[in-house]
Amino acid sequence: MSKRDYYEVLGVARNAGDEELKKAYRRCAMKHHPDRNPGDAAAEAAFKECKEAYEVLSDPSRRRAYDAHGHAAFEHGMGGGAGQGPDMNDIFGDIFGSIFGGAGGPRGARRGADIGYVMELDLEEAVAGVEKRIEIPTLSDCSHCKGSGSEDGQVETCGTCHGRGQVRFQRGIFTMQQGCPDCGGRGQAIRNPCRHCRGAGRVEDDKTLSVKIPAGVDNGDRVRLQGEGEAGPPGTPPGDLYVEVRVREHEIFRRDGDDLQCEVPIRISQAALGDTVTVPTLDGEAEIRIPAETRAGRVVRLRGKGVRSVRSRNPGDLYCRVVVETPVNLNAEQRELLEKFEASFSGEDARRHSPRSATFIDGVKSFFGRITSS
Repeated sequence: MSKRDYYEVLGVARNAGDEELKKAYRRCAMKHHPDRNPGDAAAEAAFKECKEAYEVLSDPSRRRAYDAHGHAAFEHGMGGGAGQGPDMNDIFGDIFGSIFGGAGGPRGARRGADIGYVMELDLEEAVAGVEKRIEIPTLSDCSHCKGSGSEDGQVETCGTCHGRGQVRFQRGIFTMQQGCPDCGGRGQAIRNPCRHCRGAGRVEDDKTLSVKIPAGVDNGDRVRLQGEGEAGPPGTPPGDLYVEVRVREHEIFRRDGDDLQCEVPIRISQAALGDTVTVPTLDGEAEIRIPAETRAGRVVRLRGKGVRSVRSRNPGDLYCRVVVETPVNLNAEQRELLEKFEASFSGEDARRHSPRSATFIDGVKSFFGRITSS
């Protein structure tokens, strides 16, 4: 793929001066910087392209060579565009790190870290809601210095940043801003650090909390406890605690959104003759009617016997799937009765009682007939 013209990349005329080139480069770089377009490969490529163009056109000797020979002037190791300038993270890291949360440069800590905790619940607990006590390892405010980090409680204004927590410096055509290296972005200096926390204002601790889980939560739902995360550096607020719900697999029910599903085993005689069977629900027991000549896989719906989730007003439904169970451990009398029952399925009359079986047998005969005749 051929390279674009450097003047076209920056959007300037061929007689553009140094100031015009700087403005064009800054505009292009700000638009396509990776910190401003995370995960965008096209933007990253465009950023590198405008950086390469500026490095060539801002150098008088390289610009003359480019004007005379184009991109051919830098082929075969004669001085490429992108390899000799400052790294793009060095140029823009501090600016975009502070604006867009990137990792380009140091930043002052503004709050404590958030904590994640996974809580496993039974289905019944998730549906009805529950309150549980948990214990989490965390960082808490030092009780000796009350989180100030100072042994005597005296905290001074940082002399480097004058309490702002940020310092500015010039790098090329840009004015950079980053967290103060002396106070860590706090804006305060501690001359006599606490001997217990060594000036950090925080110590390792195990915290016990009572967490209320609302009714109707499901896998992946999160409950936020504001201010229950790690304590922040001196003078900053704590982070938050996020409790994520994991619902254990249930021995009877399977949840699908607001609905529940279960299997209801019945005997062959119940499937053939029909019956009323009792099924479990989260509210207790319920009865469903099994019509005569019910086939395996039939689904019976119980309205309102599902789950009322945290996002819906009305509960879902319970879907009961009928499973015809094969009898086992037969005694002599049961075996004899079944043998008589099976013997009654003979001749053409059997097709009327077992239409699917008869259709299957006809299909098998037709299949083998086609094979042997070919």
